[in-house]
Amino acid sequence: MSRCTAPVHGHRSASAAANCPACGSRYRYNSYPSYPSYPSYSPYSSYSNSSGNRSSSTGQTRSVKARWSSSGSGILYTSEEIRTLTPVRENVEKRSDLPDLRDIFLCHAWDDRKDAAKELHDLLESNGASVWFSEKDVLLGSSLLREIDKGLAKSRVGIVLVTPSFLKRVKAEGIADKELSALLARDLLVPILHNTTYEELREVSPLLGSRSGLSTVEESMTEVAAKLAELVAIENILVSK
Repeated sequence: MSRCTAPVHGHRSASAAANCPACGSRYRYNSYPSYPSYPSYSPYSSYSNSSGNRSSSTGQTRSVKARWSSSGSGILYTSEEIRTLTPVRENVEKRSDLPDLRDIFLCHAWDDRKDAAKELHDLLESNGASVWFSEKDVLLGSSLLREIDKGLAKSRVGIVLVTPSFLKRVKAEGIADKELSALLARDLLVPILHNTTYEELREVSPLLGSRSGLSTVEESMTEVAAKLAELVAIENILVSK
């Protein structure tokens, strides 16, 4: 049996222990360095981070600040959203001198008036945007179609809240369909998809479905409302004139 060459005080170095006939084999088996454990990464972790700078379903990161954003704004966009919203913003700027205009005309299905449409309306107004909303702007006994025509004429931008209820109304050629036809005739239209998809929208309205917009699948209703309010804000335009 092999004897340790340093039985009393132990080996002075790792190489000495490795060359010891008694300790060498035991040292070689137990001397592998321990490696630090690294955190596991989910393949989906790129969809969100601590700053809220999330990626859209198209894979584009929201990292671009819009030309119309105020200096203190923290709202970020994808490059596709910038391309989509820039023509609308240009029209807003052209109409900034017109008096007594609402910022946004909200087109929605009747069934959404107390739910998604009201939520979006309230969020927009809390962000400082003035909104034409049938629930508050059409008086009892008034002609709905006539009031809608007035609302469209006196708004800078039209948004269409596209929901399953809205798609049903358009199929049935109801009021929502008439509003949509009027909005499609202008370049001041932003579709907002909520609980539905562009594929479902294109089946009902290929023309509206061909337009890019914003979706609550990719962002919360709060974030969508903040972008719309920033889109129609004209304070910085008026100051610069």
